[in-house]
This record gives sequence, structure tokens and C-alpha cells, in this order.
Amino acid sequence: MSLKLMYITNNPEIAKIAENSGVDWIFVDLEVNVKEERQANLDTVKSKHSISDIVKVKEVLSTSKLLVRINPIYDGTEKEIEEVITAGAEIIMLPYFKTTTEVETFIELVNGRTKTMLLLETPEAVEEIDNILNIKGINYIHIGLNDLHLGYGMNFMFELLADGTIEKLGNKILNKKIPYGFGGIAKIGEGDLPAEKIITEHYRLGSSMAILSRSFCNVDKMDNLTEIENTFGEGVRDIRGFESNLLNQSEDYFLKNKNGTIEIINKISDKSYQI
Repeated sequence: MSLKLMYITNNPEIAKIAENSGVDWIFVDLEVNVKEERQANLDTVKSKHSISDIVKVKEVLSTSKLLVRINPIYDGTEKEIEEVITAGAEIIMLPYFKTTTEVETFIELVNGRTKTMLLLETPEAVEEIDNILNIKGINYIHIGLNDLHLGYGMNFMFELLADGTIEKLGNKILNKKIPYGFGGIAKIGEGDLPAEKIITEHYRLGSSMAILSRSFCNVDKMDNLTEIENTFGEGVRDIRGFESNLLNQSEDYFLKNKNGTIEIINKISDKSYQI
């Protein structure tokens, strides 16, 4: 098993580089409704992608899947989903839902024409998770740590790893045989909470998906495509190499990593989660 890696871009050249480097899913992000207000003080990715970007990115891809995040359910959702499917999306992601009804609406509108992914990122959706998981037609679930930690009033998004929220949700999702993932990862050796700690937790928890964070390859700070190509190539190769080392590790190894991860999270968040 290796993690399905996602990367957010609407640039066809960068999408092709990511695909050639081994990124599994290229992620075009249409979500704008209310996102600015929700994440106003955070240094998060707030994309300005469009339907026409889906067409352009789709044209260059041959092995990577094209994932498109739409807006949360609103009066234009049906039209948006039709346009996204026509443009070539292979997986459609619904963000920031709070109710079972919203998920049912989404699944009905997609109607099996593409794969569906839920972005579980509100405390209300967490409360409703048992009912949501009974809905047929959910192909993937990603736990969105940015908005979810804000919803719980936490200081650091990986507190949701330390307090057991991700483990509890992950177990419920896996019991329904739905693949899931959570959060984002930086390059090996980088990040306030090092990427290798997080990847090891993905393996312990049975997670199979992760988004490559903006810091993994911040194209805005790079001068040319060769630099981007080298960064992607080395970065993905390092992640895959690290993953292969995890396959033969003992239960004790994963437990030690969990404890070490919680210690780091406690320092960053200035709280004391139990080890």
C-alpha cells in the first residue's frame, strides 16, 4: 500500500510535472463561497480556479486522476456539478457540509457519473457521521484539518491527531469499507510536525490519502519549471522511499511514533494530550 498523493494546481504544465513525478490525483479547486471568511487569518491555500481550468488540466493527464472540489451545497450546486462533469472531472469533492441531507443531495446530483469524495471538516458533520456513513454512493472521505480544528477552537490542526478524533473517525469510515485520508504533508524532514511522523500515523491509522501541502512545492517561490520538476521528483521519491521502510515495522515502532507525535503536538499547541 502507498498513500494516494494529491496536489492542488490549475496549471497544466505543473499538473503534468506532478503526474510524471508520481502524484496520483491532480486537484482543481473551485471552492470560494464563504471560504475567505472561514479561514481569514490562516495562511491556507485559497484558490481561484475555474471550470475552464478543469478542461485544460484534463487534457494533459494520462495516468493521474482529476479531482475537483466544488462549493458547499447552494442553489447553484446542480449546475456546478453538471459543468464539472462535462469538463472532465473524475472525482468530485463536497466540502464544508454539516448535515446528512446535504450529502444525500450531493450523491443524488452526481448520480454515479463520477467518484464522490466528502471533505469532512465541520464539527456538525462529525456529530452526524454515523448517519452520513449509511448513505450509499460515497467513494472516499478526506478529513479536512484546517476547518475542523477551527470549528473546535483548537490552536493547531494536528491536535485532532493527538486527541484521537482522527482515529475514531477513521475506524468508523473503514468499518464501512470506504478509503479515507486526512490533512496534508510537507517534504520529508520538513514541517513543524515532521512529514515522516505524519506519514507513519497515516499507516498506523489505515489512512490511504494525503494532500501534498503548498510548502511541499511552493511554485510561487520558484523561478522555472526545471526547479519545480526537481522539487517534485525528489519530494515524491523521498516519500515513497520512506513509505517502503514502514512496511516491515513492528507495532512497537508505530506506538513510539504515535507517542512522539503527541509530544510534538503538545509543544506546538501548548496543551497536554495524553500519551
